[in-house]
Amino acid sequence: MAALLKKTPAKPGPAIWISVTLLWGTVFFFTSSWMLGAASRQLAQGFFDLTGSQLLGVYGFHVPVLLVFALLAMMVKNLLDPDGSKQVNRQQSVVAGKREKLFVSFAGSLATSFFFTGLSASTFLWSSRFTGSVVDLTPKVVALAAVYNIAAGLAASLLVGIVFMIARVGRK
Repeated sequence: MAALLKKTPAKPGPAIWISVTLLWGTVFFFTSSWMLGAASRQLAQGFFDLTGSQLLGVYGFHVPVLLVFALLAMMVKNLLDPDGSKQVNRQQSVVAGKREKLFVSFAGSLATSFFFTGLSASTFLWSSRFTGSVVDLTPKVVALAAVYNIAAGLAASLLVGIVFMIARVGRK
């Protein structure tokens, strides 16, 4: 794997954007769901107690949201960095061992955990009209769940860092 990453990375295309967004969007959907329930119970505000089948029903609405988000994010990134040089430089820095050693994109994992909690909460509220799920989320519940979801973001960052260490990415 390390030998493959030493080549000059190509600018990510739609398949990469979609697959990465679906992967992390799915992980954070389920961690956000758990955190929203925990925050709702702790604050005794709103209502969030869905069954597994209800969660999967909402996830069916969440997948198209993730697809749209992936494509919009790719378009914005292409507007800000048309040739993809910033992304390629970052990937090369990671491979060269000049970036994070254990946590991969520490700040990004924090921001991602907050963003995906909000996106998941929005999907729950919007889709409840169609799924019949009873969801009532206050801004305080969503904010506390986002703070709790930092643990999931850090765990994801650590997991990727460990995979990089095992694969010897960034070692010469």
